[in-house]
This record gives sequence, structure tokens and C-alpha cells, in this order.
Amino acid sequence: MKGLSLHANTAPRRRARPRVIPLAKVPSQRLWIVFLILCSGLVGLIGRMAWLQLVQANQLEARARQLQTQQSQPLGQRRPIVDRNGRLVAMDEKRFRLWAHPRYFNFPGDDPNHIRPAGDVAERLSEAMAKPAEHLLKQMDNRQSGVKLAEGVDPETAATIGGFGISGLDLEPYPQRVYPQGSLFANVVGFLNDARVPQAGLEQSRDRELLRYEQARKLRRGADGTPLPDDLAPGVFFGDDLRLQLTLDSRLQELTVQALAAQVKKWNALKGAAIVMDVTNGELLVLASTPTYDPNLFWKFNPGRFREWSVQDLYEPGSTFKPINLALALQEGAINPGDRVHDVGRLQIGGWPINNHDKRANGLIDFATVLQVSSNVGMVQAMRHLEDDVYWNWMKRLGIDAKPDTDLPGAVAGQLKTKEQFTTQPIEPATTAFGQGFSLTPLKLVQLHAMIANGGRLVSPHITRGFRSGHSLAPAASPSGQQLLKPDVTKTVLSWMESVVDEGSGKGVKTPGYRIGGKTGTAQKALNGIYLPGAKICSFVAALPVEKPRYVVLVVVDEPQGENAYGSTVAVPVAKQIIDALLVVEKVPPSKPAEVNKALKS
Repeated sequence: MKGLSLHANTAPRRRARPRVIPLAKVPSQRLWIVFLILCSGLVGLIGRMAWLQLVQANQLEARARQLQTQQSQPLGQRRPIVDRNGRLVAMDEKRFRLWAHPRYFNFPGDDPNHIRPAGDVAERLSEAMAKPAEHLLKQMDNRQSGVKLAEGVDPETAATIGGFGISGLDLEPYPQRVYPQGSLFANVVGFLNDARVPQAGLEQSRDRELLRYEQARKLRRGADGTPLPDDLAPGVFFGDDLRLQLTLDSRLQELTVQALAAQVKKWNALKGAAIVMDVTNGELLVLASTPTYDPNLFWKFNPGRFREWSVQDLYEPGSTFKPINLALALQEGAINPGDRVHDVGRLQIGGWPINNHDKRANGLIDFATVLQVSSNVGMVQAMRHLEDDVYWNWMKRLGIDAKPDTDLPGAVAGQLKTKEQFTTQPIEPATTAFGQGFSLTPLKLVQLHAMIANGGRLVSPHITRGFRSGHSLAPAASPSGQQLLKPDVTKTVLSWMESVVDEGSGKGVKTPGYRIGGKTGTAQKALNGIYLPGAKICSFVAALPVEKPRYVVLVVVDEPQGENAYGSTVAVPVAKQIIDALLVVEKVPPSKPAEVNKALKS
């Protein structure tokens, strides 16, 4: 049985024969149907292509260009301002506003349709913005869109927030004007308000020039972001790196402001101002005033501080004008350098009494002594020799009642009596002789003393050197100015002013080895033509070095309190600090080196 079973299992199987399907002839009708279908598709494709190419071509091209074109609007940036050494005074910094649209909140990796809760976003932003998440969540306050979370976000923080990749957060860039020196140049530069509208100073007077050259950019890019070279507007990649350069020196300005503020506080004065001018070309190295304000926080200060009073306020210069008067008399030959005048201490002019400040008579004195003791009577006696109409014509020629030729914003003209008043009322030329009865600005007084120092040229005071590209600095302006006085005349007056520092009320600025000329002034203060009882303005003006004058320094302090408040006690100490710093910063060589060495040894 087993053997039979084995034989049965090993028997070969029969292969199945493949089924043969006979070919059938395709009906010609079916072929025509297929052919017609293909032809119809081909005709439809050709028609669609024709429609796109002939009918919709312009519309599709416009859509493509819109997708390919990147457009950016100008931010309205302004050019920076620097001092004479390139130190930044005003600049634009990029800032951002952070907007939130909670209905679009979505994190990278989330389902595109998933909306994140506002709390998740607040938690993510909290550390980067250094704000509690609860505060940010309260700002959103269940609003769906258009929530301003922050203003003034710095670029580093903005980059961090942008790196989160959170949908529903927008960073809007804008420029913010920043003043790195704080209040140091506020009186000159001014500021922009929150709407970037200039409110004072150079920001306002040179607004158009300070605006950067910008235009809307339209740049086509390929699918991979590569810029396409066609349709680029001319100048689209132009970079405006111009800077407005000042003539002012930050180092001298800072020292001056500190010294001036301390003296104003010490004497409980209303305000003070100081100016340093290069007499060769009219450049101002210092234009300082106090009290001032911080342009970065302008809203915290009284608007009355936004004006520069040394350029915009008038005052009677008093004795600081006496050297100018003596120069006019010398120029006209009304007096000679060796003449003397008789100071009797008191005069009656047209029924009005004129006294010396100390009520003392000084006797027969020369003009150097007139300046040393600041004799009002001596000045009246000297200027009597100058005809009144000639005197008035000179005051007019000096531009007392004209606006100075300057780039300083807000400069005003002084006040001068009419020629008829001046020539028919004897008291007018008499009071003008010792610096009263007319008014001018401290800036104008500096300009006139610069004329005495530079040999008789009336230069234009200015605080800018113009625009320069990149980090290059503009050179100093060339000597200029209209020649009004003879050099011999100004040299004589300077020698008299030098005696004031050597022997008179200006001794406080005396510096070993340097020849300095100066004149103090303590003038009555007038308001609407009426002198205020006890109110005075103390000042001091200096020119240095006398042998080759280069700089004029003026300090004016308004209404210092106290019986001992004079130009010599209030203004001279400030001028001394300014002059000492000026000699070092400008590397002025000593007039008498031996005297310097002697002072150092002692």
C-alpha cells in the first residue's frame, strides 16, 4: 500500500493549456470617437493658450509683476549732525512699533488653521520685551486685531521677536531722532516732536537740508529672491551719507555749560550765556546758555527754554561796549592815543545826571585808565569830541539795529534811537558812550569785539561748516569780513584792554605767559525802556592772545543777586575757566614762554 501511495504521489501532472483570445476588429466608429475627443482637447488647449496670450496677457503680466516686485516707502530719515571733531550731536536710529493681531496667532510648525491663544504669545514675548506676560495680555484685552504692544523697540529686540516667526505679529520700522549729547547742544540744535516736526534750532531752520535723499523703491525679484535688472528707477541704490558739521567743540561746550550753570546757581541768577568765537572767520567754538533742556525729553521742560536767548534777547551791553566806542573815536580822529580826559565823577547832560558806578572822581586819566576803572564820565568826555551825526552813522554802519548775517536760527536785530533823537537829545549820545540807551544781543557784541581783535574786519558769526560725506571733516573757513576800522586803531584799543586784565577789573582771567585783553561790564537792566531797580546784567569780554588775536570770549549773567555782584565777580570766574580750557584744547602757544616756566617752577 505504501509503495503504491508513493508511486501515485510522484506521478507527473498535466500542464494547463493557455487560453487563446482571438483578435477582434475595432469598429471604425469607435476610432472616430477617440480621434474626435483628442482633437477637441487639442482645440481647447489651443483656445485656452490663445485666450491667455491675447486676451489676459496684460492682466496676468501685471499680477506677476506685483508678486515679483518689492516696494518700500521712504522712512523720512534725517541726516546726522556732528561737532567740529566729528562727535555725534544728532542722529536717526531705527526703531520699531510692535503690532499684534490675535486672530492670526500661529507658531512655526502649527497647523495652518490653528489659532494660538493670546496667552501663549504673551508668554513668548515676555522675556524678549522685559515685560510681564500679564501686562501684555491685558494690552491685547481680547481684541482681534490692531493692538499696539510697544513703541520704540530697539533693533536687537525687534530681531529677537522677528526670529520667533509668530504669525500675527508685525514690526513696523520708523526712524527716531536721538541726541547723544543730551542738553549740551539743545540751545543750538533744537529737537523734533513726536510727529517728527522740527520745533527749534537748526532742526527747524535747516529742516529741508537735513532730510535725507530717499525715494520709494520698486525692485523686481525672481522666484529665488534674486534681483532682476530691469525696470530699476535711477538712483534706487543711492546711499545718502551726508552729515551737517558744526563749528562747535563738544569739549569746550561741556566745560562752559558746567562752569556757567554753577555760577548762575551760586548767584541765584535768572540765566547765563557764554560765546567763544574765532575772530579770523567768525566760527563759534562755544555757544552755551543755562538753564537749558534735554531734547530727548523735551516734553518735560518749559517751552520758554527752547530759544537761545544769547541770539534772540536784547540787552544794554554797558561797559563792555566802551572799547568799541573808543575805537570809533580813534577811527574818526576825534581822540588821539595819548590824550587824557578829566573825570570829575559826575556830569549833568540835558538835565540828566551821569555818575561813575562808584561815585568817585578819577581826575585826569588816559584812556587805558578809563577802561581800567570803567569811568562813565571819562567815556562821555571822550565821545563828546565825535560829532553826534557821525557817531550815529557809525552805530548804523556797525549794524546795531540790523539782523546779523549769521546761520544761527532766530537771530534778531538790535534797537537804536532814530538819528533825529540821537542828534537832538544830548542825553542819547552821552548814555551810548558808556553802553546804555541802545540794545543788542550777546552775539552782536561778540561780533563787534571780534572786529577789534582781528584788525577791523566785521566777520559773520556762524555755527556750521556745511555738509560732508562719510566720516570726512570740513576744513575751517577762510578769513573773511568787511574792513571797517584801521588795524592801528584796533591794536591801540587792544593794548588798553590788556591793561584792564593786567591792572584793572579783569585781573581774574590773568594767565601766566599769555597776553589777554578784556573788559568787564555791570549794566542796569531795562524792561520796556524803564530801568528795573536793583536788576543788572554782569558780563565780561576777552580777546586773546593780544599779540595775534585769535579768539573772543564773552560771558553774560542775567540778574545775579547780591550787593557784590559785578562783572569782575560773576562773569570773570567763568571766563577764566573757559580761557584756560581754550588755551589747552586749541594748543595756543604762550606769549611769554619764560613767564610760563617761572610759574611752573614756583
